[in-house]
Amino acid sequence: MALTGIGLAGCGRMGAPMLAALRHHGFDATGFDIKPLADPQTGITTNPETFARGLTTLITVVRDIDETEQVLFRDQGFVKRAPNLNTVIICSTVSPNYIADLAARLPSQITLVDAPMSGATVAAQNRQLSFMLGGADAVLDHLQPLFAAMGSSFHRMGPLGSGMSAKVLNNLLAASNTVMTRLVLDWAQARGLNEQALLALIAASSGQNWFASAFQSIEFARDGYAPDNTIGILKKDVQSALDAAPEGADGRLPQLLIELIGTLRPK
Repeated sequence: MALTGIGLAGCGRMGAPMLAALRHHGFDATGFDIKPLADPQTGITTNPETFARGLTTLITVVRDIDETEQVLFRDQGFVKRAPNLNTVIICSTVSPNYIADLAARLPSQITLVDAPMSGATVAAQNRQLSFMLGGADAVLDHLQPLFAAMGSSFHRMGPLGSGMSAKVLNNLLAASNTVMTRLVLDWAQARGLNEQALLALIAASSGQNWFASAFQSIEFARDGYAPDNTIGILKKDVQSALDAAPEGADGRLPQLLIELIGTLRPK
């Protein structure tokens, strides 16, 4: 079955370059966002009726559970608004528990796949996202051309929900690296160390991590905490990991991490 009727909801920092990647690879993909965009050549509409027309595969790249609910069931309500919808791909990072709940709420004719991604805007722009996938192999095989258009690394983690479980655990590490790297750079500045020299050292030494190694290209690397920016999203992702923590797990470090993310100031 051909992959047609592709729609991507949430055309922000990640969604817009993901949509552009799909269109670059020849998919007749349409984007939807509630914010007006000046360039009609992007293929993005703010009209939900226009977006729903012919929609069969919906990719969501919105911020959180609340916005996912708006897209699927409430304000836009594409589950009911798009009569031909048969596949929903969740690329947003949300709690794995939500994915399980969502699967039970969708009509039986709609297949759900969790496909959160990693790599920040720079990876989306370069079509080098890393996808963590949860779903049946046959379904993922069918959808692989979409993921291949947007990414370069694909990790099938298991059945539905496994991709999201892997993503929130990955982001738990990413959040800790972000907070600690920022602290190290602040301390280094106080000691008079050259930032570029220290980052080069970290990249070649035992302190190596993605955030430090890509510090100059990550668009939010120097941002402070704000509820509506990427640092704020990182805090939300740690909360998603805690929501799905095993029973009896020690959540003290993640809780402390949430507090520390909230103290980050622009650098």
